[in-house]
Amino acid sequence: MAQAATAPSARNYLQELLPRLVLAPSFAAVLIFVYGFILFTGYLSFTDSKMLPSFGWVGLENYSKLWALPHWWRALGNLGIFGSLYIIICSVLGLGLAILLDQKIRAEGVLRPIYLYPMALSFIVTGTAWKWFLDPGIGLEHTMHQWGWESFSFTWIKDRNFAIYTVVIAAVWQSSGFVMAMFLAGLRGVDNEIIKAAQMDGASNLTIYRRIIIPMMRPVFLSAFVVLAHLAIKAYDLVVALTGGGPGQATELPATFMYSYTFTRNSMGIGAASATIMLIMIASVIVPYLYSELSTGRKS
Repeated sequence: MAQAATAPSARNYLQELLPRLVLAPSFAAVLIFVYGFILFTGYLSFTDSKMLPSFGWVGLENYSKLWALPHWWRALGNLGIFGSLYIIICSVLGLGLAILLDQKIRAEGVLRPIYLYPMALSFIVTGTAWKWFLDPGIGLEHTMHQWGWESFSFTWIKDRNFAIYTVVIAAVWQSSGFVMAMFLAGLRGVDNEIIKAAQMDGASNLTIYRRIIIPMMRPVFLSAFVVLAHLAIKAYDLVVALTGGGPGQATELPATFMYSYTFTRNSMGIGAASATIMLIMIASVIVPYLYSELSTGRKS
């Protein structure tokens, strides 16, 4: 009897232990290579590291140098332009496409994957494709000239005053379908009884969306904002593939600034300081969102 009782208890213990053993290597890898290196980067931002990590403590000197650099301020200004346009256009376009598909149109099954397809591509592929498309020598302008429209000109990618907007165009093309999917899920989650009651009261579709459905989708808007803001702050590969940060520093963003100062200008301390600032930016977006979600979960 004792052996029979011991066998099930041992088996239950192994069943509880096995998932932990399977997840332990992944957990350890994340702990070391994500959070460990985040802490290490934060530490380097207070040292005199140049080409290689160093442990000479300099306090806030790197942060003082960072905020005194016009290059850094240019990157922040570009982030403001890129981030605001990226979030607004993606949100408006995604909501419009979601409302279109929510009308139960016949081609929904075809349009939905078409809109979502760009998100399946890497930002490197997107940047390279749009670089070819916008290049005056081989892209849109060249094609229009071959078709006989000799006066057509579109040289934004070569113009330092407009190059940042080409990054916005490429980023919106890639992400708007994903935002559409988020809004479409939110639209499909609205209680039909509320909509039917409004229709019985004589409300038009425009009024229903404006007064009832869209206000009920505030959590979706917040989620979309957090995702897009996070992507905007850490945007790197799209810029490198599309413009390389140029012409000049016209499309420089904090992520490309961090890379250039860390690996090409041998100023690892300043690069680490800029990376820490980026982490604070992302945390300022994500932490309040997580706090609101957890508070809502406790109340419910």
